[in-house]
Formats: sequence, structure tokens, C-alpha cells
Amino acid sequence: MLTYLLFGLIAVGIGGMVFAASMLFQNDQQDHIEDRLASLTQNKGRGSNTKVATPASLLNSPLDDAPDKIEEFLNKFLNLRKFLSQTGTQASIGNFIAITAVATAVTCIASIIFLPLGFAPITSLGAAILPFSVLSWLRKRRLTKFGEQLPPALDLMAQALRAGQSLPSGIQLVGSQVDQPLGPEFNLAFEQQNLGMTLNDTLKAMSERVPNLDLRFFVTAVVLQRQTGGDLAEVLDKISHLTRERFKIRGQIQALTGEGRISGVVLLAMPPVLFLVMMKLNYEYVMMLFEDPLGQKMLLGGLILQFIGAVSIKKIIDIKV
Repeated sequence: MLTYLLFGLIAVGIGGMVFAASMLFQNDQQDHIEDRLASLTQNKGRGSNTKVATPASLLNSPLDDAPDKIEEFLNKFLNLRKFLSQTGTQASIGNFIAITAVATAVTCIASIIFLPLGFAPITSLGAAILPFSVLSWLRKRRLTKFGEQLPPALDLMAQALRAGQSLPSGIQLVGSQVDQPLGPEFNLAFEQQNLGMTLNDTLKAMSERVPNLDLRFFVTAVVLQRQTGGDLAEVLDKISHLTRERFKIRGQIQALTGEGRISGVVLLAMPPVLFLVMMKLNYEYVMMLFEDPLGQKMLLGGLILQFIGAVSIKKIIDIKV
């Protein structure tokens, strides 16, 4: 009876995880409402046939979208709202917490049934970290693409300024011509400026939403130019050139540190792989790590040393440009 109950809990947990994943990636915005909002903000909606990046609009956010008690508590450690928005997904804080909780519960139950009891804390911790790791990878990929799109966007803005257009018009041009993820961010800055915010405040807000050093260079240059004057188009050309040179140096660093990164992966993957091999060859011998008090201390010490080694290797190969 207990076995059937546990299998039922696993089925319910898997169903909940699938439902939470569908809630995470669903996109239930209506095309005709999007078109009406787009007509107010001078953008094409999703219902149109043109291939335009989806704009991030102020009018898409509800007015009562305030953080609740759980979000206020979590914001003491990590601003989840900003973190999830930087991933480029439609994830909400509730969906993220639900997926994490369901994945942890399902993994814990499955480990108790199919694996020795000592594996349950380790597998549950891995399942709890997995959703955050996936979103962190999506965030890193999105920010990397943003940095790659920035130099052409600055060139486009400089050309618009040389053609006689104003800076807000250049920002609107970038927002309408550049794909995700850079285009919607500039489009949002243009909308904020249209709705009453000063241009300096909108650019500063964009630099806070997107943690990109080159974008901060751009925002600082614009703010200083508006205070002191000068040829903004030339400044944008220099920032674009500087950004491209930083990309070249970063590529050279990646090539030079490739051996160190591969060595780190091998050294960090070797202990768990050898553990699985030994568990297959001599199961009773490996179980002493979980059953004997000295083995438990050795296992804990090994995990701590693995973590210290991972941090040390990352510090060695992570060179700031």
C-alpha cells in the first residue's frame, strides 16, 4: 500500500512540475490587445505579419504589480523580479518557486524509493538548484547577446544623429530595428521618455535593468554630453570601437584560458564519476561513506574541498576585461 502511495505522490509531483513548466513558458497575451497598446506607443503589435522583436511596454504591466511578502523576503538575498526579467522568459516569481518546490519534492521521493537514503539530501539539493541554474544560463546568454548587439546599435544611433535626428528618435530607431534582447530595452526607454520621464532617468533605469559595462559607458557619455555639449555621434563611434576591441580581447582570453577551463571540468567531474564507478563495482564498499561516521565526515570534507576547488579554478580563469 505504501508503495502505491509513493508512486501516486511521484505522479502528482511530475504532473505539477509539467504544469509549472507550462506556466513558466506560456505566452497568453492576446494579439488584438497588443495591437491596441502598440498603436498608443508607436510600435507594431504581435498580430502584425512583420518580424519585429517583441517590445517591452510599460502598458503591458499591471498597475498593482507590487511585491508580496514572499518576494520582499527573497529580495533581501536576491532581487528575483529583476533576475527573472533579465532571463528573457515569461517566468513569474510564483512559477519559479513552484517549479523549484515540485522538482525538489519529486527528486526527494524518487531518491528515497530507488536509491539509498543517504542520496536523498544530495539529489534534493541538486534538484533545488537546477531551476536557478537553468535561468542563470538563460540570463547569461541573453546578456551576452545584448553586449554583441550593442556596437551595431550605437553605430545606427550615430548615423541617425548625423542625419539630423534627435537622440530620442535614434533610441526609437534602435528599438524598432534591433531584435531581442537589445531592441525591447531601448523601446522601453523611449516609451518611458514619452510618458514623462527625463531622458537621463530612462537611460539610467535601462543601465540598472541590464548589467552591462558597455551600456554604462553609453549612458554616462550621453549624460555628460547633455550637460557639457559636444559631438555625440563621434562619442558613440568611439564607444562602439572600444566595445568591439573589448570583445576581441575577451576572445583571446577565452582561447588562452581554454586549457585551464577544461582541466577544471575534468578535475571537478572525476570524483563523482569515480564514485559511480566504484558503486557499480563494489556497492558495499561505497556505502561505508554513508553508514560509517568517519565515512560521513570524509564525504562532507570531500564536498567542501570540491566547492573550494571550483571557486579557486573559476577565480583563476575568470579574467575581467
